[in-house]
Amino acid sequence: MRQFSVKVLDDNDREFVEVLRDLGIPRNVASMITYLANVEEATSREIEIGSNLRQPEVSIAMRTLRNNDWVEEREIKKDGKGRPMKVYRLTISLDDIIRHFEDEKRSESTRVMENIDRLKDLSKKLSSS
Repeated sequence: MRQFSVKVLDDNDREFVEVLRDLGIPRNVASMITYLANVEEATSREIEIGSNLRQPEVSIAMRTLRNNDWVEEREIKKDGKGRPMKVYRLTISLDDIIRHFEDEKRSESTRVMENIDRLKDLSKKLSSS
């Protein structure tokens, strides 16, 4: 039997995941970002083990990271037969990802406040009719 080691998320990493979740980021995406930020690159299986996600959760989160152009994937051939293994790595810094969420939440907040102001204006018109 072959043995290999995989980095796993620690308490600080789990806190980082929870803060991302508080921002409305799905758990699987938050865990994937956190895990990939801690390693040079990782296979799907390493991500599953290290971030405590199931394979479908990794696939769904990977789609989100791909859609944002935050991850790069490459294939490496395994010994013998079988499908090549995919290896993933973040293509942008954690600071850039945080900035993305910051901009997103700022826009969202602006939209909410504009809607509240609009409701105030509309309620005055309703009250006066």
